[in-house]
Formats: sequence, C-alpha cells, structure tokens
Amino acid sequence: MMCLIRLLRSFGARNDKTLKNYKKILFINPFGIGDVLFTTPLLDNIKDTLPEAKIGYLCNRRAFEALENNPSIDKIFIYERDEFVNEQKKSFWKWLSKTMAFINDIKQEKYEIAFDFSLNSQYGLISWLSGIKERVGYDYKGRGKFLNQKIPLDGYKDKHVVDYYAKLIDLKGFNFIKNNLKIYPQADDINKADEALKESGAKPGQKIIVVIPGGGASWGKDALYKQWPINYFLLLCDKIIAKYKAKIIIMGNSAESNLCRQIKDHLKSNVLDLSGSVSLRQMAAICAKSDLVICNDGGPLHIAVASKAKTVSIFGPVDEKVYGPYPYGNHLVITEKVTCRPCYQNFRFPGCNYEIQCLKKLTPDKVFAACQKILG
Repeated sequence: MMCLIRLLRSFGARNDKTLKNYKKILFINPFGIGDVLFTTPLLDNIKDTLPEAKIGYLCNRRAFEALENNPSIDKIFIYERDEFVNEQKKSFWKWLSKTMAFINDIKQEKYEIAFDFSLNSQYGLISWLSGIKERVGYDYKGRGKFLNQKIPLDGYKDKHVVDYYAKLIDLKGFNFIKNNLKIYPQADDINKADEALKESGAKPGQKIIVVIPGGGASWGKDALYKQWPINYFLLLCDKIIAKYKAKIIIMGNSAESNLCRQIKDHLKSNVLDLSGSVSLRQMAAICAKSDLVICNDGGPLHIAVASKAKTVSIFGPVDEKVYGPYPYGNHLVITEKVTCRPCYQNFRFPGCNYEIQCLKKLTPDKVFAACQKILG
C-alpha cells in the first residue's frame, strides 16, 4: 500500500528545481528523422551548460542513425511501437515481458527528468513507470496525463518546431540559445562520400548537385503529397546540366529507387544514382561535399541542413515556417501561393481535393531560379 501511495504522489508531484540541478536527463521523441534532428540544438545547449550531465534519448529505429555518435548523447533507447504491438498480438505475456524489460533498462539509468516531445500519453506512462520524477512535455488533446509539468497545445503554428521544443527546457530555467542542427558522419561515412564523388566522374571545380526526389517517409502512403512531380525534377536537372555542366547525384531510400531511376534513365550521363545504397550519415557526408542539395520537405532536407549543405527545398502541404530548414542560413524554400496551403494543420493532413496544386503549379523555372541564386 505504501508503495502505491508513493507512486501516486510521484505521478502528481511537481518539482520546481531548475535544470542546473539535474545530472541525468532523458529526451523522448518517437517521430521522424527531421523531428529528432530538431532536438539536437537543445542537446547541445544542455551539454554546454551541464557538461557532466548524462543524457539519454528514446527514439524509433528509423531515426536512430541520425542520433548515433552524437557526443551530447550518452545512451539511446530504441522503441519501435509496431514491434511491441505485434508482440502483443502474438502473446500478452511475451509483450508484457518485453515491455517491462524495456522499462527496466530505462529505470536502471535513474533519470531525474524526462523532456517528452511525443504528444502521447504512452510515453509519459513509460517515464512514470521508469521512476522518472519530473516529466515535462506538451499536453495535446489531454494526452499529457502522466506529465507533471506541461504546456497546453493544439498544434504547432506560426513558429518553428525547434522553438516549440525549446519552450520545454525553458520551463526548467534553461535559456535556449539558437544553434544548428547536428549530425555526425564517421570516417567510414566520409570515405563513402569521397568514393561517390570519384564514381560520379566529377572533375576538379565541377559543380556537384545532390537531388533527392522522395522524402516524407513518416507520412506513409501520403508521402506522395509532399513530393514535387518527378517530371519536374527531370526538367530541372536538364536546366542545371545545360547551364552549369554539373554532375548530378541522386539519393533516396530503397522504396524511392523507382523515382531515382527515372531521373537516371532520363539523364543517361552526368548522373550517379545512389538510391537505396547509402545510410543517413553517408547521405549527410555526401551532401556536405556538394554545391547544392535540391529536395522536398522531409527528413533528407534536415539531414542536408545538419550537414551544413546549401539547400533549395520544395514545400507543398506543410508550413515551411514551422517545419522548414533551421536556422535558415544558406537555404531557400520554394512554395506556391494557393489558397488551400498550408493544409497540414494540428498534426493532421486532411487529404487533397485539388490534385496537389501547391506542387503542380510550382514550375521547374521557379525552382531553377532559386538554384541560380545559390550557384551563381
């Protein structure tokens, strides 16, 4: 009975000590690649102020590589929700055993505070069961019931996601200082990038343009609504090669190989297709060595931004002020003014009844003009 009382007290407790008193901190972000990269400026801020603090990070398997080798992170916990759901369908007891083992792994680290970016009560429950006394996050649609310090939220709008994330650490007395997104390619990744440039046949001084025609994997079957028409990419590549005699390197995941192949087959020469053959960090290393990255809204854009590449990105349904490159720097975002965009609001895409006019009306000439601003 006393154990139950202590648990209930910890559930509702609110501890007002400032961030500077914490030695063990857990970040929770189960979303996509871009979302976890949006937390990297916060990690740097905390580690710069509290160099002795140990920071753990809970993320999904797809985003793991974007965080691996980050010097601000001491331990990463991979939580793949579908794996747990599938286990539960097979056997309740095996699911329970797997869940408790995962929670115990976190509990052993004795984290004092969790910054929960999940907007989902499931992760607050995991923090609570892991014995984390301070659980800080956003209360979206009443899903913050296991948080004991929270900010009401109905959606991200009018400012960047990074700035929303920063408000959570500000709650604990930490003054957020804007910083770049970070990703950390290793020596093998950089060697892969060097090999790719050599394979492309690029000559000294010849411009290297990375084209990533896919993206939006976290949207699942709706990803195509974030993708500029492939025939527009073909026309754009023609214009870039005609003006700059550039080498084109195409990248994307294995599911996007067909998109990438269409560009390769169209160009025939001056092109290297690396779709499905490079990791996230290798993609970052290749982007870092390019003169320009052209891509849609999605994780690859933020990988390129984190690699300090120059980018031209194409946004359709999503508000670039909220989900665009951070900080802007050497980046141009191209959009088309149509009355229905941005239609992605409050974490919901309503579908499209207008044949994706926000992307189809955005011509190759307009995107090429943006490329010229960067390439000269």
